[in-house]
This record gives sequence, C-alpha cells and structure tokens, in this order.
Amino acid sequence: MSKRMAASSAKVEKNKVYSLDEAVKLLAETSGVKFDATVELHANLGINTKKTEQQVRATIVLPHGTGKTKTVAAFVSPEKEKEAKEAGADFVYGEEEIKKIKDTGKIAFEVAVTTPDMMPKLAGVARVLGPKGLMPNPKSDTVGTNLKKMIADLKTGKVTFKNDDGGNVHQAVGKISFGEQKLKENIGVLLDALRKAKPATAKGTFLKNVTVCSAMGPSIKISA
Repeated sequence: MSKRMAASSAKVEKNKVYSLDEAVKLLAETSGVKFDATVELHANLGINTKKTEQQVRATIVLPHGTGKTKTVAAFVSPEKEKEAKEAGADFVYGEEEIKKIKDTGKIAFEVAVTTPDMMPKLAGVARVLGPKGLMPNPKSDTVGTNLKKMIADLKTGKVTFKNDDGGNVHQAVGKISFGEQKLKENIGVLLDALRKAKPATAKGTFLKNVTVCSAMGPSIKISA
C-alpha cells in the first residue's frame, strides 16, 4: 500500500457504518489524488444470481449526472438521420454501418439508441453489442420513437445499473468536484432505486453491504 493510500485509509474506521452525510465528507478528505476523481457506489445484494427472476436491472436519471458525457450512437432509418443529429447523437448509423459492425466487431460508442423499426435490422449485430451491454432495449429506454428525449436523457445523467455474477451493483455517482450536496442527492436517488428494484422472491436483507469510494480511495461503508 502506498503512503498516500495508507494515510487515506487511516481516516476511515474499518468496521464503522457511516451516515451518508459523514461519508460524503470523508470522500473529499480521502481522495488524495491530483485529478477530479470519480465517486462510485458498490452494493452487495441479497439475491440468488442463479435465479432469473432475481436479476436486478433498472434505469434512473441521476439529478447531477455522473460527470462524464456518454458517446451515443443512434441507429435510424434515412428519414430519421437529421432528427438524430439535431438531438445530439455522436454517431448516426444506418444499414451500411450495421453491416460494418457485424463484419469487423468494432464499435466507437458507449451507448446506443434506436427506433422500433430498426430493431429487426440490429439483430445481425446482437452478438457484438449484446455481450458489451450495448444492445438497445425497451427496458432501458433505448428503443423508442422520441429520439430527442432518449438522447438528451443519456447525455444528462441517465444510467442503467444491473447486478454482476456475484450479486453486486457498481455505479459511478459523480465526481469529487460535485461537492457534498450533489453527491448526496445522486447517491440518494441510486439507493432509492436499488430498494425499489428488490425482487419479490428475494428473502432476508436486500442491501447487505453498501460502500462509496473515490477513484484510488478507500471504501467507506454507509447505512442503507
């Protein structure tokens, strides 16, 4: 452990569960890096990941965003290209680009949206986009007719979280530069969404362990 990390870790009591107010204050005190560190929340959930009905996935809009603007690709028909560009899509793709992705497996975007009529055409690249979590899906509000709203939401703070194979959710909730109030509001929205996402068949404690940390900073356990 580096001297910087040791000094930061010393400020956090190992077995203490902090209130959200206490935790966000500690985030700034324990960051210790020269860049504007990303703040993340990590939650261990009381679910059985082998059961399909206990998979946790939800889409929320963080009131202050994550501090990072996503690169958005819009898969649209020719008559929708202008609308997609004006809505702020970084890439506007049609059938020709879909074929290129299928042939090369290369992508240059972080999230994709599309209209319902294009979904059958995207089936050909599902094997490329699916494993990367980039396949548009009505459940994550990335398939629809209102391109302007879908793209604007993604640019200003819409995120989709889901559990991993270990029953954990990892989500960026902002930057150290946001300050205590904005971080508290973002974390609060995420915690509320996690509680609401509890599967009906999940028994016992759902939010088993929740921590927040800054990039290269120590974990701070919070009450949830």
